Amino acid sequence: MGLKYKIVGDNLQMVVIELQPGEKVIAEAGALNHMSGNVEMETKARGGFFKGFKRLLAGESLFLTEFYARGGPGIVAFTGNVPGKIVPIEIRPGYEFLAQKDAFLVAQEGVDLDIAFTKRFGAGLFGGEGFILERFYGSGLLFVHACGDMIEYDLKPGQLLKVDTGQIVGFESTVDYDITLVKGIKSMLFGGEGLFLAMLKGPGKVILQSMNISNLAAALTPYLPRGTSGEGGGLQIKLF
Repeated sequence: MGLKYKIVGDNLQMVVIELQPGEKVIAEAGALNHMSGNVEMETKARGGFFKGFKRLLAGESLFLTEFYARGGPGIVAFTGNVPGKIVPIEIRPGYEFLAQKDAFLVAQEGVDLDIAFTKRFGAGLFGGEGFILERFYGSGLLFVHACGDMIEYDLKPGQLLKVDTGQIVGFESTVDYDITLVKGIKSMLFGGEGLFLAMLKGPGKVILQSMNISNLAAALTPYLPRGTSGEGGGLQIKLF
């Protein structure tokens, strides 16, 4: 029997998992929203310090938290750290999934998290995902979280998808990942899309997001309150 879960909400989603005795899920530190009274949690550096250090390189925490139920079924719920969606991915032997840094939310115990390096220097330097990606393998259900809404494509062999850099949530390890220079000087300077596009070549599944954290932060910055600081770091208010 597979893991019982439901994803609730729209753009502030939560995954609620029903744990049976003997089942265990592993979550990123800080992802817990709530859990029933019979669910126990234990924080561990799974795989030892070296593997924990590699998780740090992938934007995750050094320690992961294990959750399991005692005395009967229990529930545990997890949320991401920004408005966005949660996507379940079935990991199985011989199947690997690569994701952007900080995409991991929670997974069954049999799913292993490691890092992968982009194969090409240009893709790591200009592709928006950096040189390091999260790599998932093993067996079990994985939940990834990303900003905004998501769309999935199942690319056929040789099929090419060009994507604005930074909008890639993840892709199967069979997908080839590279970058390409935007054609035309006017497109480069005035197109608003940057100088590079990411190229994803099938076969394999690709998951994209409608908004990334960097773009969200840039859009909100003009609306953040600004002011001169007075004594104690407070805002100065002038009364007329």
